[in-house]
Amino acid sequence: MSTSVQPSAASIGSVVAQRVEDALSLIAPKWTTWSVQTLAQQSRPMRVHEIAARLPFISEQLIGKRLATMHAVGLVTRADDSHGAPYQLSALGESLAPVYSALSDWSQTNLSLGKVAGAERVEDAVRRLHLRHSTAVIQLLDADGPTRFVHIAEEAGLDNGFTRYRLNRLQTDGLVTRTGPRHGAPYVLTDAGHALGPVYAAVSHWSNPVDTPKGSSAPVPAATATRTHTSIPLSSCGLRAGAAVRRSPAAPSALFSHAPQPQPRVPAAVTAQSAPGRGR
Repeated sequence: MSTSVQPSAASIGSVVAQRVEDALSLIAPKWTTWSVQTLAQQSRPMRVHEIAARLPFISEQLIGKRLATMHAVGLVTRADDSHGAPYQLSALGESLAPVYSALSDWSQTNLSLGKVAGAERVEDAVRRLHLRHSTAVIQLLDADGPTRFVHIAEEAGLDNGFTRYRLNRLQTDGLVTRTGPRHGAPYVLTDAGHALGPVYAAVSHWSNPVDTPKGSSAPVPAATATRTHTSIPLSSCGLRAGAAVRRSPAAPSALFSHAPQPQPRVPAAVTAQSAPGRGR
């Protein structure tokens, strides 16, 4: 068996892996982060064509489809279902700011992406992290240190084919490496993998139900959450037109955060809906 080592201080192992992956799957579809930040920056209800005008590198049709998906999982709301009704961020969508901040900070510190717009940096980070069983494998390696393939498959409860597929993807994404070139060499987390504690903590906090004191009102469900008056500050360069938008200087991490707010619950029914859509 692998030699046990002290878990990292960032508490990677303290989160529920499935909860983290379900939550990340809500924001994983491409252009979700760009849409959220556009709505936050404008701080008002917006129609599809208005959002598309600020994201000229995405077709209006695709923006419409993405907003419909975001509406279904509770990240945005609209006054009614009539054709052309404007969208606005729900409380759940607005509370993403700490998650975006953690993802951006982790990416800037640990990934060599060059000059990339803040929203694209966040979407790249989510792409690396949301796939099913990735979190469980990362937790296992964080807790146990160098671990051989057979023990990863056994302890994670995965078949050999899927374990190999997942480890290959985690290596490609820079989260896992091997201790040597020889067949059977143990797998270990990279520095980027070990640094995921704050990201997992932020995502877990966002997805956890709010503790409601006795006698107070229950948390607002995501599907009916009302908009608050705070917004997620954005990079001034993050929404420029053309290719420059997607390769502009990375936004400072402070631009992805605002004063802490009570976190709306991600309903179980919503996270359940997200699971079948995840890739392997």
